[in-house]
Order: sequence, then structure tokens, then C-alpha cells
Amino acid sequence: MRLGVLDVGSNTVHLLVVDAHPGARPLPAHSHKAELRLAELLDERGAIAPGGVERLIATVRDALLAAEDKGCEEVLPFATSAVREASNADAVLARVKDETGVDLQVLTGEEEARLTFLAARRWFGWSAGKLLLLDIGGGSLEVAYGIDEDPDAAVSLPLGAGRLTAGWLPGDPADTADVKALRRHVRAQIARTVGEFSRFGRPDHVVATSKTFKQLARIAGAPGSGEGLYVQRILTRKSLEEWVPRLAAMTVPERAALPGVSEGRAGQVLAGALVAEGAMDLLGVEELEICPWALREGVILRRLDHLPEH
Repeated sequence: MRLGVLDVGSNTVHLLVVDAHPGARPLPAHSHKAELRLAELLDERGAIAPGGVERLIATVRDALLAAEDKGCEEVLPFATSAVREASNADAVLARVKDETGVDLQVLTGEEEARLTFLAARRWFGWSAGKLLLLDIGGGSLEVAYGIDEDPDAAVSLPLGAGRLTAGWLPGDPADTADVKALRRHVRAQIARTVGEFSRFGRPDHVVATSKTFKQLARIAGAPGSGEGLYVQRILTRKSLEEWVPRLAAMTVPERAALPGVSEGRAGQVLAGALVAEGAMDLLGVEELEICPWALREGVILRRLDHLPEH
């Protein structure tokens, strides 16, 4: 069957269309995305501003048309931290449903972590052993650990690259004092959760998903996307520690000129690097591998698991 998953994230609204069947890997057929940066459109009350709501509704309509054009039998719509934490979330969800017919399911942070972990487990398989997963989105950082498909521990922290950039790094280039303050904040937040994971012992394999980690790995020398999904992409803590001060000294246009960094994400990559460095350091991770699958694939896999067998 052809499925669409509509991901209303903190940075982008992304429709992924796949051909999917129980027991088979989902095959991507089409991708439609728009950068809305909802995490950066919150007003002083923490509400998504009216202009942001209008743009969200228009983007959801466009995604539905794309899903129809591509022959989707079903669309799985969900929203993550930017909508989840908006003070006017209920009103936004009601307007989206009234004007588009889409009933966005708001995932909790823990659900995000668990579904992303499921995708990573299916990608790497049982031979990966005990898996530690890191995922930096626009609004939150997810961490999960386990040996099965459902992790033993899963947490979500308000440490997304978009959120932190908007709230902590107003300058271009970033002010040194702001960078130091953000670094302290990030590490204090992550340190509160370290015990929850360290009690399980060292993982056999550490993996990361998300555009932020992919860009950081590419900056540090990993192969580009043109070399395919199955090329191994590694990010080491050592290389990240070398790049953080370099990124901090750059302007946004200078970061956008780096390999793998899109113009739209260049402003966020420093905050993302500080989160990645802090997580790897405090969790004792020397290197990790980039996983091509993430939350959207986890949502699809969970849906396939609940289809009746023919």
C-alpha cells in the first residue's frame, strides 16, 4: 500500500510518501517539504503567532494535495514539540482540523524517542546489540537506550537546535558570552538524565538521527548524501570538539558555505553542535553512526506492525 506520513516538526512540515507492506522495508516514493520554523515563530506568550498558523494551514493543504496526487491510501499526520508546547496548541489543532480535515496527532517527547528508536533498531538490526540513540530536532533532543525494539529508557529534553538558537544566540556571529551560557545550560539539562542511562551499562552501538547530526557529520568529513543511504557515516566527539569553536566564530552565510549545510539550517547548526557535543561528552560517547531512518520511518513501521496479515 502507499502511505503518506505528514510530520509537522519544529523546523519543517514534511510529507514522506512510501510504498509499504508488512515485513518489507518502506520504499520512499516522494518527499514534499516546507520550512516553517514553528519553533522560532512563538510569541512572548509561547503561542504560535497568527501568521504562523495561517502558513501551517496552507502548508498542510499543499501536503494533502501532494499525497492525493501520489495516490496515498492513508496519511498519518503528527506534530512534535513546537505544536506540543505552544500555549495555543489546542486552538491551532482545532483550526487545522476545521480548515483542512487533518486531525494532527501530537506525540509526546517520549513517544518521539520511542518511535525514532524503533526506526533505528529496524535499520541496524539485532546484531547492533544494546543501542543508544540521539536525535536533535528543531525543538527537542531525544535520547533512548535499549536492547529490544522498545527502549528501556527514553527521554525528551527542550534542547532543539531551532529553539536554542532563537532563545540564546541572537548575534551573528554569535557572542562569546552567549555561546558559553548556552553551553552551560545544555550540559546542565543533559546531566540530569545521565543516570537514567548509565545504570544500563555501556551501549554496544551509538547512533544518531536528524538533519542536525547529518550536517555535523558531513562538516566533519563524512560522505555526502549523493553517495547513497548505505555508506557508513561516522561522527567522532574529537572532530565535533574541534568544529564547535570554528562554527561559533563564523557568520551564518559562512556556515551555509560548509559542505552539507543548507542555507535554511545554517543559523541553527552551532546550537545543534553544542547539544551534540554535550550529549556525547556527558554520555561517554566517543563516536556515533548516522542512521538514515528516524521518526517518520518509526511512525510508518508502527502502522505496518498493526496491519492485519493477509
